[in-house]
Amino acid sequence: MRRRNLAVVLGTVAAHSPLSRADVAGRTGLTRAAVSSLVDELIARGTLTEAATAPGGRVGRPGRALAVSDRGPASLGLEIGVAHLAACVADLRGEPRVWRRVERANAGRPPGQVLAEAAALAAEAEAEAAVQGLHVTGRVLAVPGVVPNAPRGLVEHAPNLGWHGVRPADHWPDSATVPDLENEANLGALAELWHADHTAETFVHVSAEAGIGAALVVGGQLFRGTRGFAGELGHIAVHPDGPPCPCGARGCLEQYAGEAAVLREAGLDATGDPVALLAERATAGDAPTLRALERAGRAMGLVLASAVNLIDPDGLVLGGAYAELAEWLLPAIRTELATRVTVRPWDPEAVRASLLGRRGPVLGAALLTVRRLIADPTRLPAT
Repeated sequence: MRRRNLAVVLGTVAAHSPLSRADVAGRTGLTRAAVSSLVDELIARGTLTEAATAPGGRVGRPGRALAVSDRGPASLGLEIGVAHLAACVADLRGEPRVWRRVERANAGRPPGQVLAEAAALAAEAEAEAAVQGLHVTGRVLAVPGVVPNAPRGLVEHAPNLGWHGVRPADHWPDSATVPDLENEANLGALAELWHADHTAETFVHVSAEAGIGAALVVGGQLFRGTRGFAGELGHIAVHPDGPPCPCGARGCLEQYAGEAAVLREAGLDATGDPVALLAERATAGDAPTLRALERAGRAMGLVLASAVNLIDPDGLVLGGAYAELAEWLLPAIRTELATRVTVRPWDPEAVRASLLGRRGPVLGAALLTVRRLIADPTRLPAT
């Protein structure tokens, strides 16, 4: 019961700060004595601060305002992408305080080598956070692959990395800092839910790097599927007799709207930053690039229309690389949706680009630990 009440008080202050102790009692229904005891414990655990406020013209002593601490406990998000590594440290307010990203060609490299470099980047990010008075108490790693519900800690299949049955804990240099695992598309969707400025609670989040991932949020909760395999939108068939896909099927969406497919259709080499190159060429009016992006948008619209008809979401969100190419993808996507979503009302503006872009997964990884700590402050030791 005390653990639940600690979470209620911390969650209330996180959502509505600054608040006085009396405000917290009024919002939670707990007695003032109970709130005072809980607040003292949360202050001791470094999660809350309490400072004097101006009396505002009222007679008596100044009030005391509670807020979530911007120092002390923090969380680390990590991401292993096909062509990059990234790290983000967020404080308990959910504010990113450290960003790190390095370009790395991770596809086909030994998992142990990639994970060692990710651990080194994590250590650098944590050291930078420590200078700001933060200490990391939880870590989550985003990977572009299938992370089944059980057993946890296993990357069952990450085809674009070339990983099969990889357990990062077996390769992590420090057993005390091994991160939890989650699929990068799921974390991008959670970042959108928790950090972006919109009210949709049921939406499909589609993102891309080398592959295409998707995540479904239903009623404000991530839908993982029975075994954690939900969201493989990139392997829905656009044309059943289309080109072969590395997954073993034919005509998958990735063969029409994946990064490699768009570059190939545009006649471009995959050197440097492919997304930036596509955006640059499209902005310049390069006809092959514009045709390739329009073709990709049509294929995505066809698949997304099926998702809308099946799930009836509030909206669709383009994240990751798609967010940076949305200017050229959205017209064709919206045309397909208008043609194929006919059994329910559909607003063309309900499909939009995420403002988080390629930072979504690593931010979601950091925020996941923040949410866990707020839900159970007893994870944190008293100072």
